[in-house]
Amino acid sequence: MNKQAPFGSPLLLGFEHLESLLERARGASDGYPPYNIETFEDGRIRITLAVAGFAQEDLSVTQEDRQLVIRGRQGDANSKTFLHRGIAARQFIRNFVLADGIETASAALENGLLKIDLARPAAKAEVRVVEINSGAAS
Repeated sequence: MNKQAPFGSPLLLGFEHLESLLERARGASDGYPPYNIETFEDGRIRITLAVAGFAQEDLSVTQEDRQLVIRGRQGDANSKTFLHRGIAARQFIRNFVLADGIETASAALENGLLKIDLARPAAKAEVRVVEINSGAAS
């Protein structure tokens, strides 16, 4: 039995991981916290998350393999008595799958906005000559 190539084409070799990346992206449909993604002419990318009410110590930004993970966890407000609680104090995890070569350059919290800058180093064109041997391929 033949295994069908990803996206139905036998010309896309070595892209099997894309299917799992797409599944992971589909699973991240929670809308909290809201975010923007900007690109700049020099190739940089900025992700801005609206994290009002979170202090710097309540947030963490990590790059795990090829995934950017932003976590937010506010301290307990159990010691407070509210007459009305309209501002949610909830935790979140927001994941972004990064392409090969994209690196997290910096993160800053300003006026309730967490700004994360990503850098994409310029790709170097590479040509490699493959020697052709006689006989069976190894």
